[in-house]
Amino acid sequence: MQEPPFLFTEMAEDIMDRLGFMHISPEKALLSGDYSRELANHLRRTDAQVDVLDPLLIDEEQPLPFADYDLVVSMGLLDTLNDLPGALLHLRNTLAPAGLALMTFAGAGSLPVLRKSLLDAETERPAARMHPMVDTRAAAELMQRAGFARQVVDSRSVKVRYSTLDRLIGDLRANGMTNRLASVPPPLSRATAARLRTIFDEHADETGRVTETFEILTLTGWRS
Repeated sequence: MQEPPFLFTEMAEDIMDRLGFMHISPEKALLSGDYSRELANHLRRTDAQVDVLDPLLIDEEQPLPFADYDLVVSMGLLDTLNDLPGALLHLRNTLAPAGLALMTFAGAGSLPVLRKSLLDAETERPAARMHPMVDTRAAAELMQRAGFARQVVDSRSVKVRYSTLDRLIGDLRANGMTNRLASVPPPLSRATAARLRTIFDEHADETGRVTETFEILTLTGWRS
């Protein structure tokens, strides 16, 4: 059995901690991005009705054919959408009155080493190779526009150490974090790719590993 992407597992565990801290025991929950099914199984053990969406089949930019959930969770998906304000509105509309939405994804500040290495490697005309990311202030404003009540946005850093650039790229692919831009950039030349690996390796510590950061945003909001 294939292991679920590690960031999605980390997000599921964080959501469970938050629900426990807030003493939330939903009766009806809608989950998207729960690849490990850890969160779904946790909620079902509390006798909740849990519906799990396949993110490959559901477009969160479109109205969702569901409603009246007292908990909606989206993990690791919203940062890849073109219409984030619309997606937030659709997620809010799936909630019952007083329902809670928890939405978590990689935000601004993620992958600083890789971003700098790419810019330094492409010395003449750097191409857009990573999609824009949302910061805490913008996320709070978007939640307000979508009509959430008592909205809260917080962030935390997940640090991972890599022995090679290829291991990092492999993790990005596994977690669905490679380039999602509509306009595909030109491939790196061999010389640029070699320069990128050299620059990335220059950030290694005394053990030969590079510490990369994933800045995880969590958006919490209620439907009034």
